[in-house]
Amino acid sequence: MLATKSNNSPFVLKPASVRSVMVRVLLALIPGVVAYVWLFGPAILVQIALASLTALAAEAIALHLRRKPVWLFISDGSALVTAWLIALSFPPIAPWWLVVLGTLFAIVVAKHLYGGLGQNPFNPAMVAFALMIVAYPLAMSQWPAPGGDFSQHLNAIFGHRQVDAMTMATPLDALRTALHSGATPAADSTNAWLWISLGYALGGLYLLQQRLITWHLPVAFLATLGLIASIACYADPVRFGSPVFHLFSGGAVLGAFFIITDPVSGCTTPRGKLIFATLAALLVWIIRTFGAYPDGVAFAVLLMNIAAPLIDMYTQPPVFGHKGKRTGGLS
Repeated sequence: MLATKSNNSPFVLKPASVRSVMVRVLLALIPGVVAYVWLFGPAILVQIALASLTALAAEAIALHLRRKPVWLFISDGSALVTAWLIALSFPPIAPWWLVVLGTLFAIVVAKHLYGGLGQNPFNPAMVAFALMIVAYPLAMSQWPAPGGDFSQHLNAIFGHRQVDAMTMATPLDALRTALHSGATPAADSTNAWLWISLGYALGGLYLLQQRLITWHLPVAFLATLGLIASIACYADPVRFGSPVFHLFSGGAVLGAFFIITDPVSGCTTPRGKLIFATLAALLVWIIRTFGAYPDGVAFAVLLMNIAAPLIDMYTQPPVFGHKGKRTGGLS
């Protein structure tokens, strides 16, 4: 269980409730949301509202069918965190049914079919993103240009999908297209994504200060991604994006602080976290550079979710009093 410092003693840890943890995670996401609204307009707030309402409704129905106390679990905030991560991962002008469908799948299938909170082996938000981008790649690749008209955005969400005039390719889309076509990629351009990433980073520092996450995962993830991108860019700067490009384009910072830090679907041991984050960053760079999808965070996280139990098993510290003996491993 997550723990926070007690006011009674510097040596005693006070267990933190799930609700208090989730509320602080939502607060940590706010700087990124504010940057999103400032740069792309309030359409992202519509998507957050859609995802939140869908998540709460799906959570309530699933809890009722499982004969669990609905209010006790629905008020813990975990469904809202999943909803916000889905909305922030999807394009802000994605059609409403795409967000609703992805959120339903995340809550009902990726979470409750595995036993609910604390039992899911995969990150529900990343399951929703991966499913939707495989099933509806066109709708998941339409991003608005910064400073677009809000009425046009609403029409794209709830009305007709004639959005070609107001969409743009993200920096990762442009890089992938250039690499696959053999053309020379345009100069690195993070622009709006830089500020949004800085908002997520600010929220991530708050999570570190609150001791809700440890440094191992975000530092290892961002350092590895930056190092691999630096080596590739140094070897062929015409073909590969710079480390700044990879760190501040797409969902790298959001993934580093809010997605791979999921204590349920990720690793829990300090060494395991370092291994998990390092391999996830390597997968992100490989998928971005050579894969069919512009951003590989979701797929990298899901692949590492599969490996997390094995990594934890072999990185458990020795049992006290039994040198060389570990708490996990094959007997």
